[in-house]
Amino acid sequence: MTQSTAPGPEDRKIITLARSARARNGVPEGAAVRDETGRTYVAGTVALASLNLSALQTAVAMAVASGAKSLEAAAVVSDADTASEADLAAVRDLGGAQTPVLLAAPDGTLRATITAG
Repeated sequence: MTQSTAPGPEDRKIITLARSARARNGVPEGAAVRDETGRTYVAGTVALASLNLSALQTAVAMAVASGAKSLEAAAVVSDADTASEADLAAVRDLGGAQTPVLLAAPDGTLRATITAG
């Protein structure tokens, strides 16, 4: 994990979208991913009796279902200090090992940027 510098405008956008999904749905995490064409996919945690997905896994699944071929970046807004291995694996599967994952606090403050690999 690397400490972050100030995110650029496109990274701030996906952090804001992830934060909004978390707040709007009242879920533990919000996430957003940006694909190779610049499209974004936003999701919250899914917690059903038969299906449990983190917000980031859900956002990656939405990107895949919409035809994305790769990811440029991902963002997670959560109380957690790190991304789970399952989240990083989902990003790595679509985006590759070098895809940055932005970890942000609930207030949108960027805590760290890590790579999926």
